[in-house]
Amino acid sequence: MKASSLVCKGCSARYPLEALFACAACFGPLEVAYDGIDDPVGRDAVAAGPPTLWRYRDFLPVDSPGDGLPVGMSPLVPAPRLAEALGLGCDLYVKTETSNPTHSFKDRVVAIAAAKARELGFEALACASTGNLAGATAAAGAALGLPTYIFVPSDLEREKIVAAAAYGSTVFAVDGSYDDVNRLCSELAYERPWAFVNVNMRAYYAEGSKTIALETAEQLDWRAPDRVVAPIASGSLYCKILQGFRQGRAAALIQPGADPVMHGAQGAGCAPVATAFAEGAGDVQPVRPTGIAKSLAIGNPADGVFALDAARATGGTIESAADDEIVDGIRLLASTTGIFTETAGGVTVSVLRRLAERGDIGDHETVVAYVTGDGLKTIDAVSGSLSTVAVPADVDAVDQVLAAAV
Repeated sequence: MKASSLVCKGCSARYPLEALFACAACFGPLEVAYDGIDDPVGRDAVAAGPPTLWRYRDFLPVDSPGDGLPVGMSPLVPAPRLAEALGLGCDLYVKTETSNPTHSFKDRVVAIAAAKARELGFEALACASTGNLAGATAAAGAALGLPTYIFVPSDLEREKIVAAAAYGSTVFAVDGSYDDVNRLCSELAYERPWAFVNVNMRAYYAEGSKTIALETAEQLDWRAPDRVVAPIASGSLYCKILQGFRQGRAAALIQPGADPVMHGAQGAGCAPVATAFAEGAGDVQPVRPTGIAKSLAIGNPADGVFALDAARATGGTIESAADDEIVDGIRLLASTTGIFTETAGGVTVSVLRRLAERGDIGDHETVVAYVTGDGLKTIDAVSGSLSTVAVPADVDAVDQVLAAAV
């Protein structure tokens, strides 16, 4: 393991590799620092590794992967019909995380946090969640034989609450927003001997998102794409995707080249980072979340300012999509690729559409849109826009309907 310490992203103070929530000096977020992260990593060695995210162990802060669920190696799907529908001449791909054990990218970050929690001696997992993390944490705890405690806003989609409870976890439905839930869990992290995967284990948890970028490059014959479109909630995933491409290139794993242009996507009901980007601001002002994109509904995003830096450093953008645009994005993706995404993916496709309409994407570029969760988790978001045709069990009745539709 090359991980050597935790470092504050605000003031650069260093701490040992322990379960720490934030910098004691400035309360800034912590991330993992490595010794030798730029040392060359052989492609043959990666290819000989397991067909999971643990093939990228050189970039992760864990001594041993342990015996958790198999996570990672999600498909990178060519999307020519989506590109055609958007009027794009580029090579467009969708990296869909719906193939993970609980059907979202959160399985990646939990895999790292859970493995590190066991190294540090924790005997229970917990999390504050907007939905997908609840299921991922509950499933990981069940697979490892650890008790699990899940905290979610009480208005979360019912499907996500039921899915988390199905694994035998204790689910607390908190009266308040995700930011209220997160504050509660931050207090509990000091009181309970639990590994809160996105609180006291957050520095390790975040590292799992880098593996999405490393996988993408491997699936593109070790090239980084020219352009990326990814959702933003806390901002961690968005920032770690860029970091993954940079670290892979520094280790001579990914071919030399420029950083991908990073485009971020938020729902208009909770778009503090998009608002800050549009205003040219250097900080992010908290908001109270609304709208259908509940998995992105973090009104006070911990990595919001770092997401701004990533977008500006790469010549990218951070934009928001209204609820009706999100629904249209979900339906467009499903009808052109066969991939049914939750609302976060609808946000991503909506922003991709806007980039296409503005002519921001070149014909010879390689573009990857990240779909982070399964549409079956947010079925109510699109159910009102869909309909069925009622017919008797009669061939003539079917023919009449089809003839009327011509």
